[in-house]
Amino acid sequence: MIKQRGHAYFLGWGIFILIVGVALPLGARQYELALLTEIIIFALFAVSYNLLLGYAGLLSFGHAMFFGMGAYTVAVALNRIPGLPLFGAVIVSVMVTTATGLAVGSLLLRHKGVPFALLTLAFNALFYAIATKWHTITGGDDGLSIRLPDINLGFAYLKTANITVFYYVTLLTIGSVILFCWYFTRTAMGQTVLLMRENEERMKFLGYNTNISRLILFVFTGFLAGLAGSFYTLFFQFTSITAISIDMSTIVLLMVIIGGTGSFIGPILGACVYIYLQDFLSDITDRWPFIMGLIFIFMILYVPRGLSGLINSLIERLRGRWHLPIKVETEE
Repeated sequence: MIKQRGHAYFLGWGIFILIVGVALPLGARQYELALLTEIIIFALFAVSYNLLLGYAGLLSFGHAMFFGMGAYTVAVALNRIPGLPLFGAVIVSVMVTTATGLAVGSLLLRHKGVPFALLTLAFNALFYAIATKWHTITGGDDGLSIRLPDINLGFAYLKTANITVFYYVTLLTIGSVILFCWYFTRTAMGQTVLLMRENEERMKFLGYNTNISRLILFVFTGFLAGLAGSFYTLFFQFTSITAISIDMSTIVLLMVIIGGTGSFIGPILGACVYIYLQDFLSDITDRWPFIMGLIFIFMILYVPRGLSGLINSLIERLRGRWHLPIKVETEE
């Protein structure tokens, strides 16, 4: 009963957030909608990374290789396949990214700990070099521009160049995927990954194939990062080597650390804070990366559980101070 109530609670909050997101354009300006769209995209990227770091305990310095692969593939598909619909390009992109995740994961997941982290860094550098040197496909340092196709629903056309329309497309698509990610963490597979992080030897003793479980998670997170990268290109109508750089891997790590790896909502909160802070600070000073670095150091030293952990601690203190009753139903 407790578990079912928890599921209903989080699902209810997820649906509530989606409803609020649908209503936001009614009172938001175009610039604010663009900022919200970027937050949604990076929220999915951060959630995918947290599944690796927070749930599986795998520190990766190369998660941007999947984000960048998705970004480049959707751009190449739209530029080289005439008449390809928007979601057709997205499907091609995530298929390529998923296949890449399977190939790379089969090699990387033979290792754990520091060797795994360094190998992800090496693979990211490899993909970055390919994106830089393969000028005829990727555009090299110049990047790739795209023309955003409209969406044909049969009875109507959605003008995706309109930021409000694209915001809704992004919200419904990525919002649904994030809800599925939350559901995934509650499935037997998601719980297996979490238990593997705590005691892998015990899971092996119980008969679980931990290597296969870890590979499935790695491929799944690659798929998610590729989807986020696809919408990143569609949103900006441009992609460059920035999308696949080590800096992008650092950004998603910073988002997850700020939000907190101890909860599912943490990376989403971290993406919101990071994007808004970046936007705010970049208007004030050109040295905003230095300030973000200081924030990162502060979070590591003084708020190791992130903002989500800080909020949970404050809620627990308020409950203790006001002696709020906690109603728990037991299964009869």
